[in-house]
Formats: sequence, C-alpha cells, structure tokens
Amino acid sequence: MPLATLLTDFGTADGYVAEMKGVLLSGAPATQLVDISHDVPAQDIEFARLTFARYWRRFPERTVHIVVVDPAVGTARKALAIESEGRFAVGPDNGVLSPAMLVPGARAVALDIPHGAAPTFHGRDVFAPAAVRLLRGEEFDTLGTPYSDAALRRTPEAQRRPDGGQDGVVLGVDRFGNLITNLTGRGEGAVEIAGKLLRIMRTYGDVTEGELLALVGSHGLLEVAVRGGNAARTLGIGRGTPVTLRRDA
Repeated sequence: MPLATLLTDFGTADGYVAEMKGVLLSGAPATQLVDISHDVPAQDIEFARLTFARYWRRFPERTVHIVVVDPAVGTARKALAIESEGRFAVGPDNGVLSPAMLVPGARAVALDIPHGAAPTFHGRDVFAPAAVRLLRGEEFDTLGTPYSDAALRRTPEAQRRPDGGQDGVVLGVDRFGNLITNLTGRGEGAVEIAGKLLRIMRTYGDVTEGELLALVGSHGLLEVAVRGGNAARTLGIGRGTPVTLRRDA
C-alpha cells in the first residue's frame, strides 16, 4: 500500500489540508495518508525542519513525505522532490527538507510548476501532484530537472568548554513548553539557563509538581521542563536563548 505523510502549517479549520488530500487520493486512491501535524507555527520553517528530522527515517522505504511550510510560495524559490535513503520528500526549497538532503547519496530534482497552478497554493497544485506520481510508482528522475543547489539548514552544534561542558542554545519549544536545546549528554552535570542551574534528571517524575528540571529527551538532546507545567512560560524565554551544560556543577 502506498504511504504518504503530511506536515504543514495550515491548521485544520480552513480546508486546505482536505484539498491536498483530495488530490492525493484522487490520483493514488490506495494511498495510506498519515497526518504528522498541521499545527506547525505559521511560516516557521525551522520548527518544521526540526519536526521533519525526528520522523522521516522512522517510516518504511518508499514513503513519500510531503512538507509544506512555504512563506515564499509563488516566488522564484524552487519546488523540490528528494530521494534519500530509499524514501522521498516533496516540498519547497527553503531548507525545510534539509534532514533528508544532508544524507550522503541524497539527490534532488526541481519540479516543474504546472500551468494554471495557483501561486498561493503549491501544496495542492505542485507538491501533491508530484507526490501522486511517486505514489503511483513513477521513476524519481522523471519528476523534474536534477538540482544540486538546494537550500540547506543545519542545527547549530554546541561549543565544547575546557571543563568538558558545552555552550549552546534553545532550538525550539514543544507543545508542552519544554525547551529543546542543542546540548548533548548522558545525564551528567547540570544545565544553566536564564539564571537557573538545574541538575540533569532521568525523567520528569524525578522532581515534584511545578519544579524545573533538565533531562535528556527521546531525541538525545538535553531539554528543560517543568513537571506538570510550561518551562518556556515559567522562564519567559524561547528559541535562541543561551544555555550551558556544566560538568563541574
């Protein structure tokens, strides 16, 4: 059974997602559609990129991932299809597909914009039709022109400190208000953020209700949370805030 995933910032109130699904299921009726999320903050390419990075490899080979967070829709930016590790991704050339594009051996094609495509809705008129062709088994190379200049975004690496710690930043905030950082660790030391020094715990239940803590998330990155609360709101901070892993604390 063909398999496609959808990640957008469209929300579900306006019917935009339904229009895309209509194109997909009309062209490839047997497709199993998986809604990853349609609640990406509006036009937040970086949030979408980090979300895509978490899941795209978790799906079987031949899955077609459709990612539409596209502030520059209708401009000269390219529309892309990518083949990477036996999977496909379709979306705008703004860096949102970087997790798949940065894998050795990945390749991209620039999609042709069909005549009559709405300049404000490439999700429906460009990306969904390209995905249909892949879902129906068409060869990747037939989708467009080989393209080697895709926009790439990389997660900034934390800087190593002489004491064995790291200096980093908050990459984003999840729906629970957890602050996801680019620090890596195995649960040793403490995290310094917004004037607080937080011991690294194993799980949320290791502290009392309402208490701040640091821990290693399921993605392997250190995060700051409040048990039963919202760390971003509690600390009044968000993406880009400096954070330090201290080994000597």
